[in-house]
Amino acid sequence: MLNKHRLLIWDLPTRLFHWLLVASFTTAWISFDDNRYLDVHVYAGYLFFSLLVFRLIWGAVGSRHARFRAFACDWPSVWAYLRGLLNGQAARHLGHNPAGAWAIFAMLALGLAVSLAGILTLAGEEGHGPLRGLIPYAVGSAAKDAHELLAWSLLVLTLVHVSGVIVESVFHKNNLIWAMITGYKETTSPAGGVSKHGVVAVVMLSVACIFTAMYFRGYLTQTPDKPYVPFQGPPLPDNPTWRTECGDCHLAFYPVLLPARSWRKLMAEQGDHFGEDLSLDAATVAEITGFLAANAAESGLTEAAHKMNDSLSAGHTPLRITEMPYWRRKHAEIDAAYWQDKKIGGKNHCSACHLDAAQGTFEDSAMRLPPLSKN
Repeated sequence: MLNKHRLLIWDLPTRLFHWLLVASFTTAWISFDDNRYLDVHVYAGYLFFSLLVFRLIWGAVGSRHARFRAFACDWPSVWAYLRGLLNGQAARHLGHNPAGAWAIFAMLALGLAVSLAGILTLAGEEGHGPLRGLIPYAVGSAAKDAHELLAWSLLVLTLVHVSGVIVESVFHKNNLIWAMITGYKETTSPAGGVSKHGVVAVVMLSVACIFTAMYFRGYLTQTPDKPYVPFQGPPLPDNPTWRTECGDCHLAFYPVLLPARSWRKLMAEQGDHFGEDLSLDAATVAEITGFLAANAAESGLTEAAHKMNDSLSAGHTPLRITEMPYWRRKHAEIDAAYWQDKKIGGKNHCSACHLDAAQGTFEDSAMRLPPLSKN
């Protein structure tokens, strides 16, 4: 009977990379469908991308089994390994087997593509991130579609990878998932072990913790009177006459929420403004109308502007923001109890839920549904 040796195969940095990557991808996946948690999604994306960059470096200078050259296999090797699994003669590998190696390279490439598409989406569609102001909205919108498609592809490939790990674990009677947790495998050869590289792992984990604390520090310093808004939109054009005249009766709704033709119609009919006579002189009407038309939905000043405008048909001239198709879609799932709650006071009180309503930016992550009143 051959002696079994317990060897360290996966160093600490490799294992830490692996499980942090799993955590960041899972967090990004859970948070992607609700833009109120866009900051969490972006955090997970930055962490995910940083881990991939680390892995590329570690693949060149890391320990024996983490280096790319140690498991770079050609297709005949992969095919031979897969055939071996089917006929029960697949060779055992200390590090990645040929099929697993190809999956690793594919996941790294897909992960980088997902990250790049995410950065382009954040810049073009959301107006934030390192490429802010450099990427057109149309490019960002297209990148979002690519981002989602690539993320789904990565998820499928990950499931295939996990299935392969389970198959090999059963075939070779060696728990590969546990090996990626402890770093150890049992082998008949006394050679092939690696160093722990604990210092690198400590530095790596420390950087991740510092980045996390800095990224979310706003939640620790916020107050009830000044809640934290993760993404601050750019300052938008303002007009004191518009803000005073409109703001005296209700929130001065920023022009991006309606198309220019709607604002012109509203101001042309200012003598019967939803049952009220605004009694504005011609000069004031002209000034306010000019400001509203110049910064309307067609201006594309904000993400909301693009989406409001894109949702409208050419001949549609809504006179209420709540008639906008995009507004209806975004608010369709909100319980009717919120509109009736005294803290919200109806659909026209945007500032009850949007922390940046007065600024007109309407960032997704600045939206908070307040708790309903108890009575």
